Amino acid sequence: MSERVIYAEEMFKKGYMCSQAVFAAFSEIFGLEKDIALKIGNGFGGGIARKQEVCGAVSGAVMLIGLKYGKVLAEDNEAHEKTYSTIECFCEKFTERNKSINCYEILGCNLSTAKERELFSTVCLKCIRDAAEIVEDLLIKNNV
Repeated sequence: MSERVIYAEEMFKKGYMCSQAVFAAFSEIFGLEKDIALKIGNGFGGGIARKQEVCGAVSGAVMLIGLKYGKVLAEDNEAHEKTYSTIECFCEKFTERNKSINCYEILGCNLSTAKERELFSTVCLKCIRDAAEIVEDLLIKNNV
């Protein structure tokens, strides 16, 4: 396991949101200061502000993909398509490992019950690890 994956896990264990942990673990590589990444990533935790929609770890990875490939010019369709195809690849790989990219579907219950069952330290931690490993493979190791 790489240093950045371990760092993402440790951030989550310290109390950062899943989205913050993944996003901030890699943000500086792509030109965004960690403190800014933490602020941006904050609202995506718990499936977007505890709504249990898209998993926060997935949101963190999607933001990283955007940092690397996202278009700046409106007419840059190549960057747009690269971003979307990389996100699609990420989501496929994440779903293979976790059956879904949806927080509620992954946990199989609401956040209160997940807390009672201590799923944050098992299921959520696995999602953070998976998201960090996949995004690292796509953006750094394999340079898709």
